[in-house]
Amino acid sequence: MYWQLLWNYARPVHFYTFLPLLAFLMYITLVFSAIIFAKILLLIVNAIHKPREGVFLRIPEDKDYRYWSLRNTIKRWPIWLAHRFPFPGFLDNVCFKMFGVKTKISNSLFEGWVDTEFIDFGKDVVVGQGAIIQSAVIVGNLLIIRKTVIEDEVRIGSHAIVMPGTQIGHNCILAANSVTTVGQVLEKNYIYVGVPAKKFKRNFFFEDGLEDKIGHVEDVEALRERYEQIYVKRKDELTRKDRKELKREKKEEERKRFDLEDYDDFDDGFNI
Repeated sequence: MYWQLLWNYARPVHFYTFLPLLAFLMYITLVFSAIIFAKILLLIVNAIHKPREGVFLRIPEDKDYRYWSLRNTIKRWPIWLAHRFPFPGFLDNVCFKMFGVKTKISNSLFEGWVDTEFIDFGKDVVVGQGAIIQSAVIVGNLLIIRKTVIEDEVRIGSHAIVMPGTQIGHNCILAANSVTTVGQVLEKNYIYVGVPAKKFKRNFFFEDGLEDKIGHVEDVEALRERYEQIYVKRKDELTRKDRKELKREKKEEERKRFDLEDYDDFDDGFNI
């Protein structure tokens, strides 16, 4: 049809000018066709055996494992196609929504790998490059399926791994290369670091007034040094005296920032 409409031996320029647009439309059509076809198959499969959370044996005789494998096989092709979309986010989110993931268009999930069932995202979530968000994992001869919940304004660093059942609170950061445990709860407004992920410090990044605190710097190296002075001075580089002084300064800062009525209770759960 495209050839018949636009090809003209005298003026072939129109044919070649709009050819990329045709390829783009064909790609979009292919993605939506794959998503719709997969959705129909999933409805049939789920009617036969409904997906559910739990711990199951990784053997063909276990129906939950068998149908989990079948669901993932059905989804593989449309997910791969959607992930190749040159404009980030749009088709990924459409694909996730069609397969039952609760997400928002404002979320940036395209840089990592995200499972496609038993996952709820809030708004303005960013998943770093190479990060993995799981609702199912195989451990030995067991398949664990649990719902993973990620609330609003969460940042997940590059190559971090979120295990099934993890609940990440509002305004929480999971640092790069960190790994949560199955069913771990990450408290809101905190930064978590490590393997397994542990509470590092409160996350004040968005309300700190970062530009005002750092001020004018001459170059990138000066910016890095200033940032480290304010935010990322590590506890393993400090002497005992420095740690005590830093802890005292943090207490004073917390009192001024939050004006807490019962500060002693807060101090019990505060980790430097």
